Amino acid sequence: MRSLQRGVLAGVSALALAGCATTGVASAPPPSSSASSTAVPIEPAQPSWAARDAEMDAFLDDLIGRMTLEEKVGQLTLLTSDWESTGPTMREGYQQDIAAGRVGSIFNAYTADYTRELQRMAVEGTRLKIPLLFGYDVIHGHRTIFPISLGEAASWDMDAVEKSARVSAAEASAEGIHWTFSPMVDVSRDARWGRVSEGAGEDVYLGSKVAKARVHGYQGDDLRAVDTVLATAKHFAAYGAAQAGRDYHTVDISERTLRDVYLPPFKAAVDEGVATFMTSFNEYDGVPASGSKFLLTDVLRDEWGFDGFVVTDYTSINEMVPHGYAKDLEQAGEQALNAGVDMDMQGAVFMENMVKSVEEGRVSQANIDRAVRRVLEMKYRLGLFEDPYRYADEARQEATLYKPEFLEAARDVARKSMVLLKNDGNVLPLAANAERIAVIGPLGDSKTDMIGSWSAAGDRETRPVTVLEGMKAHAGNGVTVQYAKGASYEFGDEGKTDGFAEAVALAKSSDVVVAVMGEKWDMTGEAASRTSLDLPGNQQALLEQLVATGKPVVLVMMSGRPNSITWANDNVPAILHAWYPGTQGGHAVADVLFGDYNPSGKLPITFPINVGQAPIHYDMKNTGRPIELGEPGAKYVSRYLNTPNDPLYRFGYGLSYTTFGYSPATLSASSMGPTSSITATATITNTGTRAGEEVVQLYVRDLVGSVTRPVQELKGFEKIALQPGESRTVSFTLRPEDLAFTRADMSHGWEPGEYRLWIAPSSGAKASTPVTFTLTE
Repeated sequence: MRSLQRGVLAGVSALALAGCATTGVASAPPPSSSASSTAVPIEPAQPSWAARDAEMDAFLDDLIGRMTLEEKVGQLTLLTSDWESTGPTMREGYQQDIAAGRVGSIFNAYTADYTRELQRMAVEGTRLKIPLLFGYDVIHGHRTIFPISLGEAASWDMDAVEKSARVSAAEASAEGIHWTFSPMVDVSRDARWGRVSEGAGEDVYLGSKVAKARVHGYQGDDLRAVDTVLATAKHFAAYGAAQAGRDYHTVDISERTLRDVYLPPFKAAVDEGVATFMTSFNEYDGVPASGSKFLLTDVLRDEWGFDGFVVTDYTSINEMVPHGYAKDLEQAGEQALNAGVDMDMQGAVFMENMVKSVEEGRVSQANIDRAVRRVLEMKYRLGLFEDPYRYADEARQEATLYKPEFLEAARDVARKSMVLLKNDGNVLPLAANAERIAVIGPLGDSKTDMIGSWSAAGDRETRPVTVLEGMKAHAGNGVTVQYAKGASYEFGDEGKTDGFAEAVALAKSSDVVVAVMGEKWDMTGEAASRTSLDLPGNQQALLEQLVATGKPVVLVMMSGRPNSITWANDNVPAILHAWYPGTQGGHAVADVLFGDYNPSGKLPITFPINVGQAPIHYDMKNTGRPIELGEPGAKYVSRYLNTPNDPLYRFGYGLSYTTFGYSPATLSASSMGPTSSITATATITNTGTRAGEEVVQLYVRDLVGSVTRPVQELKGFEKIALQPGESRTVSFTLRPEDLAFTRADMSHGWEPGEYRLWIAPSSGAKASTPVTFTLTE
């Protein structure tokens, strides 16, 4: 979950800063030096609300001094509410636990009246009247649902990402929620893993920027403002590296990969002042994350100076027993708390065992007091001790949910998230003379699917606008929009043809076909791993028949992961990836298809040709036998026999209804030293006939290192808007610390040598000839 940086002198390890252009060491010794991998003690950045507060410290000192051991353990316990068809409920035993002071926080409880009821149990029915903290999975919206997180990242628009989190916080806090279990900042590079939908994709730099935007959106500048919520950086750490893309599976990576790839977005969240962190289900280096002192204390606390609280993921302490790391729950709880866990989510391991563990000396009273203080401090900073009911305001709830400006923001972010993958013959935007439009496919008129997984309190039955509804609302007079489901997206329906005849007949009688296909909403998200990335059900077979009609076909993809759509890329003239676009998704799709909005999204994750290429990402390393060194068809190079090495669509790729030209990149100097910088510049011109936005991307390659280096790394981007014929000069400034990585001796820093740089529209399109510069000692 989220983390808070306090104003104490803390070590901020440079070891995890690779890829974050705004952070790093000011200078670094060359690899031959005796540079240490220990923390560099500096005063950490912090939001203003996190400043030390003498009055708070005195209050907490007094409160903790009056607490019994049982009451302290209660503050470290997080239990769930339930939501039945009749509304919110609390299990009878849990109600008794709240009244006894054995529970300090509740999740899955929301609405102003319900949270007020639960808060009253704690404040008016317990000895010390300590308020409850209410948490919830507000991932990409609360009531008003925005595009899935991966889709938001595809906008490459940090203002839009922050706006989504800001609206989410406003709605969630209006329903009594204090704390969201978001953002997920796991770097994910395997499309088989269902939770790719929940993060920002495969890149360290983009992921770090998104992490900061989301944290600031949720928490704002003042936690005491009632329209903010605590944020949570999850899942710590390396959850996205699960073997074979199978959820909850083992992770086996080097410490160098951990520090250079998987930790930087978490460090970015710390730098932004995230209030809490959540542990991950996986193990790292043979130790489950919820029991890892290395992760939770050595890195998070000692190196980074994080001083918020750490909560486990759902029952992950309990799961250390089947992991084979703890012999029983009692030992698991001791391992977790001693490693640095502050709060146990749902497992009740602390509740049932921790008093005994302290009394018998296996957990120190000091460790308990430290964890309790971290939790109570967040309650204090939210103003809950001053007014426990300040978030339980029914009038504010009524005035806040589904505000028109929130719905418009959701529509705008959805438009910005969509990626135009193909547009041969300018099939899009739809021609004005298209008077009969066929919408075909299982996702074309499905409200349930529009908001995707992790849709919190979103209404998936009545609120979402489907693609069909959006198209009908947008179509002008004289334009007919008709629908046929045609196909199924259910597993096991591959051989069925029910509905094909109706869909094909509709296609033949129409001017253009909009095929809305992809995955059912619950095929991505937690516990939704797949061994195939193909379109599920019989959608592919129907798509082939629709193309065979000879009518122009537009494929609108809706899914939460990269799919293998190679046949569509080869045969369908236009493809728009819309992810799961949210409550206003149908309107947003129509805005793009009819040309009222020019698509500007770029892929935050690589799309493989087929599942056999997974995991695949743009910043891989070369081998000793890279394919480019061989003759065409050479066998003894790093290649597949039956599939190219290149993916279907590269990271950073996305088309527009206009075109953009890039001038050759130029550098302000041919070299830079330890304390200087270098600026790379290119001129971007809108060479088409429509106004449009372009994400200009900066890539760098370190040609030779003390350890092998990726073939390219994103080091900057800027999204610009240009009118037809308009040009703009875009500049990126690099410093030595922006080129830092974990070197051979495990110290972190840059190395002198030769670097290659280019400014381009994607990782695969080197629009300008690469330029070379030197970094000197």
